[in-house]
This record gives sequence, structure tokens and C-alpha cells, in this order.
Amino acid sequence: MYAGIDTHKDTLAVAVIDHAGRALASLELPNTNTGFAELTALLADHQVQRVGIEGSGAYGRSVAVHLALEHPDQDLAVVEVPTLMTSRERRGKPGQGKTDPVDALAIARITAREPGLPPVRLTVGPAADMRALLDYRDELIAERTALANRVHAELAGLLPGYQHQIGSLTTKVRIRQAIDLLAQITGAGAVRADLSRRRLERILTIDTEAQELRKTIAGLVEDTGTTLTEEYGIGPLIAARFIAEVVDVRRYPTRDTFAAANGTAPIPASSGRTVRHRFNPGGNRQLNRALYTVAITQIRADTEGRRYYEAKRAQGKTRREALRCLKRRLSDVVYRRMRVDARAFNVTDLPKLTSTNEHRRETLAVDAGDAKEARLTA
Repeated sequence: MYAGIDTHKDTLAVAVIDHAGRALASLELPNTNTGFAELTALLADHQVQRVGIEGSGAYGRSVAVHLALEHPDQDLAVVEVPTLMTSRERRGKPGQGKTDPVDALAIARITAREPGLPPVRLTVGPAADMRALLDYRDELIAERTALANRVHAELAGLLPGYQHQIGSLTTKVRIRQAIDLLAQITGAGAVRADLSRRRLERILTIDTEAQELRKTIAGLVEDTGTTLTEEYGIGPLIAARFIAEVVDVRRYPTRDTFAAANGTAPIPASSGRTVRHRFNPGGNRQLNRALYTVAITQIRADTEGRRYYEAKRAQGKTRREALRCLKRRLSDVVYRRMRVDARAFNVTDLPKLTSTNEHRRETLAVDAGDAKEARLTA
């Protein structure tokens, strides 16, 4: 038996089917702890062995956590069903329209038919902390960039030619120089100069906070004992992104599945006598960006990555094509290191749960109100 769950902020649409895809049950449950209990009873009554969830990284997070707590021995497989697959399944049966029960039934049938769906993985423990810290730091950096761009625009009008004295606003010294220049402005531009000074002071505050976050993240990475940082170009922040997004590398049985998950595996685009591959825009873009950063760093230094890149260029590939080849190679390197780390430290999918409900609640105390506070990797 299989089940599909279409998740929403207030409700869960659930459908249960048999091995032939025939609907056995369809109902709507509240996205609360009470609804989770009813869902568990429903799955037990129908002896469901595999559940597909659409949106396990958002409103479906809490129900996925609940199912993991109720089935710590993994006797129930919980997988992520991409939204695009659901819409295609629904469009394949015209005339039925789009409703939550229709989506839940489509999710259930995809769950029964597709053996390669990725299992949901809970981001808990150090991985959850790293992800939260990295996301917050990214928010700070984005705010800093916006403030710096606005200050540059104001300085161009208030102090024409300022760039010959200051240049970029990347260091504390240059920011202080800009503040001193703005302090000399009086008259019509005084208000704009004052606002620019406030923005520059906010940038200094962000820089201090970002540096503190970096130290915290580096400490968490060091505590994991990972060997990722031994690879040239992978610092604490990049290593933390790999750990936070992957969580448990054993969810990827081969290096090829890992490459497909991070978007470095090219997509076949052949037709007739034309055999080619094209850029893969899918996959986890956070992982893809981390691999891009490592690739650029290695190309700029005398490394094995640079020699590999130059060899691809010598074969006639463009810079972008050669860079994509290097990213694919680095994906394998990261995969091998994380597999070794997993064996060395005996990484588990979830914290080990005992049979007592009290210990379970202490280990992963999550309810429906936590839906927006963390994500699952899919």
C-alpha cells in the first residue's frame, strides 16, 4: 500500500492506494498534532509501506518529522515528490481539474511508480545549526551588498570622483575614510550625507557580526571532524554548506546520484544522429554554488583542478564547459571525502531513538508550529 500527502499550511490532503493504483482512502486532516495522530492510525490500518510528501521542506516538514519519530526503525519509507512530477501526473488525466484530493492521489501514484524518489532527510543536530547560521549570514551579506551599492550611488552625486580616493567599500579602513569624507559635507547634501553615514555604520556592524558567525560556524565544522577542509578551496563556510545540505551522504548510493542531486551531472539532450548534453539547471543550487566557488578558487591557483581545467580547454571546450567539467570532478571529490567521513564517524540518518516516547521528544521535539523554522533536504 502507498500513500500521498499534499501539504498546506492548515490541512493535509491524504490519499491511500493499492499496488494497482486504485484509491482506497481519501481524506483531509488538519496540519496539527491531532491530524498527525489520525494520519498514523490511517497508515497503520492500511499497512502503508511508502509515503510520498510534496513540500516536505515547507508545510510538510512537521508531518515528515512526526512520521520519522513514529517509525524510527524505518519500517515506513518517507520520500519527497517534486511538484513538477505531481503537475505532470495530474495533467495526464484531463477532465478532473485540480483539487487537493486529486493532487494527493497523483502523489500517491508517483510514490508507487517511481523507485528513485529521494528519501526525506531531517536536518537536525549540527547540520541544522550550520544551515541556520549560514542562511542568516547570507542574509547579512545580501543586506551589506545592498547598503554598499546605495552608498556608492549617493557618493557619486555628493562627491564626484570619490572613487579615486576610496575605491571599494570592502575594508574597515575604506569605510572609515568614506565616513570622514561625508562628515565634511554641509548644506543641501547634508541629509543625504547623514543617511549614507548611517548606512556605512550599519555595514561595519554587519561585518563584525558576520565575522563572529564565521568563527561559530568554523567551530561547528571542526567539531564534526570532517576532512573536507583538507581539499584546496574548501574553507569552513563551504564545508559547512556541504554538511548542512547533504546531512547524510549515504542517501546517495553512487557518485553519479550525488552529482545529479547537486546539478553538476549534465542532462542528455540527444536526438537522431546528434549526441550531446546540456547544462543541468536543477539539483540543489546551494551545493552547486559551493562547488562553483571551489572550482573558481582552484583555477586561480597552481592546483590539480587548474591543470584539469586547462586540459579541458586544450580539448576545445569553452570556459563554461571546462568549468562545468571541473565542478563535476569536484563533486566526486566531495562525495568520496564525505563517504570516508561517514564511515569513520558512523554517521546516522537520525539521532538514535529509544523505545520511550520521552526520549524521542527530547531528541526531536517538533510539532506543526515548527514548519517554517527548518527544512528537509530532498
